[in-house]
Amino acid sequence: MANLFIRWLLPAAGVVLLFGGSLLWAYSTPITPAEAAAAWRPGGDELTRAILADMRLPRSLVAAVLGANLAVAGALMQTITRNPLASPSLLSVNAGASLGMVAVSVFSPAALSGFGIAAVASMGGALSWLLVIMISGGGFSSADRNRVILAGISVSAFCVAATKAMLIIADDHAIGIMNWLAGSVANVSWEQWQTVFPFFLLTAVFCAVFASRLNLLSLSDESAQSLGINLARMRWYANIMSVLIVGSAVSVAGPIAFIGLLVPHLARYWAGYDLRGVLPMSMLLGAALMLAADILSRFLAFPGEIPAGAVLALVGAPVFVFFARGRCS
Repeated sequence: MANLFIRWLLPAAGVVLLFGGSLLWAYSTPITPAEAAAAWRPGGDELTRAILADMRLPRSLVAAVLGANLAVAGALMQTITRNPLASPSLLSVNAGASLGMVAVSVFSPAALSGFGIAAVASMGGALSWLLVIMISGGGFSSADRNRVILAGISVSAFCVAATKAMLIIADDHAIGIMNWLAGSVANVSWEQWQTVFPFFLLTAVFCAVFASRLNLLSLSDESAQSLGINLARMRWYANIMSVLIVGSAVSVAGPIAFIGLLVPHLARYWAGYDLRGVLPMSMLLGAALMLAADILSRFLAFPGEIPAGAVLALVGAPVFVFFARGRCS
């Protein structure tokens, strides 16, 4: 029992510490905890309170929630496909969501308002993922494991090429879109928080309700069906949830890769293979990784800043090579 408590306490404490560092210290003008507490008292420093409330707090909250959501999306995709290399970035969901966002912003910018942003990104991701499933012949059986990865890489390459073509056509939008495509939470506000937080709540509810049944997807189709589980329905539930999660994340911070690939493996190593533990642990570790990447994005180019997506790519690329060489479970 003590080991179990420590196993969950350490990641939770890591998230709290990283959140505090992201909120207070990881800036050119750090704020001490005492100064932050004093700013919220009656008569406290209004400038400090405004900086914390309007600039830093939404950024830290969005980073933590995005990391948690993307980690769950990766865990769900690996469970659906029974493939340890599956992730939203590799299976074209990120690229499809980005293509949908860029296409609408170039040809119909008025559509990007409120929850329409997440809807557009989710539709783009859903179409690209559906295309991957069709090309790979389903992607859910053991025989399809390699084909689904190859199909995902192919569709992702097509979406990236189409996105670049649109940027060339609409060069007046190129600079802003290119900054967004790098993947960053630098300019988020409470508006983006209102977009992504409902999906975080939906993710948490989905994990709590369906985690035990999702465990059965790791069994053979015959074994799961003998237990009375409708596999097709469960897979589509998980597919829809993954697409919604990734769409909301892309609409807020652009395509952020490698969290969905790396974190589920770390969660399984730390919490075992039961999805009732893997999914919440993925949320904790995903939040911690995204917060750490956002902090590093400010330190590596101080006093400037590089996108958190670039930091994650520096970490994730060698990890992907490690997994692709067959050393993952």
